[in-house]
Amino acid sequence: MADYETIRVERSGDILKITLNRPERLNACPPLMADEIFAAIRDLGDARALLIMGEGRAFCSGADLAARGGGDVFASAGDGSFTALNRHYNPMMAALWNLPIPVVTAVNGPAAGIGCSIALAGDFVISGKSGYFLQAFVNIGLVPDGGSSWILPRLAGLAQATRMMMLGEKIHGEEAERIGLITKCVEDDALIAEATAIAEKLAAGPTVALAQMKANLRRGLQADLGTALQMEADGQRIAGSSEDAAEGGKSFLEKRKPVFKGR
Repeated sequence: MADYETIRVERSGDILKITLNRPERLNACPPLMADEIFAAIRDLGDARALLIMGEGRAFCSGADLAARGGGDVFASAGDGSFTALNRHYNPMMAALWNLPIPVVTAVNGPAAGIGCSIALAGDFVISGKSGYFLQAFVNIGLVPDGGSSWILPRLAGLAQATRMMMLGEKIHGEEAERIGLITKCVEDDALIAEATAIAEKLAAGPTVALAQMKANLRRGLQADLGTALQMEADGQRIAGSSEDAAEGGKSFLEKRKPVFKGR
């Protein structure tokens, strides 16, 4: 594993774990952290699931444009943010959103600004009761970024997305689950165990089929029915040709639990 300054990366079986590791700054995300997340997820190797969490009292409190990695592009707030998004944050978010393996995020404390976007890019978003999701941009006269205007209405609907973005209200874990923003809210002391259990189940699953499901869900958000039907047929052909599909069929006939290899 490569060495990073702002994140900790480790491999646990078939799971790649990324821990946002600036607890003294509530894991605020400077351009360097965005670049390091991008590098880590581009170097997945044969990992079959990704788990992202935050060190300490927060998941991620938002962007940290003043930290090292911003350079002199922040001379003007508007131009600096534009440059930082295009050079650092947007490539990271696009890579995270388009990963072919399942992503689980474990949210403790604030997931604000770009931290909210990183958290909600998970296929499974698990929050502790202390966790909350915040689009605070309106409070400082800025526009939500990190894909928020695309992600939020697709998860929680236009009304809730508008509320979060224009009123800047915190959405705590229990409410986030109720409105469909996240997968599940659990007690804080159960958060990591719950997120890890889900990641382990996904990592032991039929990886080729899961990748096709994920791609179809993402593309299906914008596709018409005919296109979705064809995507499913194409995905079925790819998954059906995998070793895991053969094992699934064999285990079904033999009345035993399948052992998927991710191939």
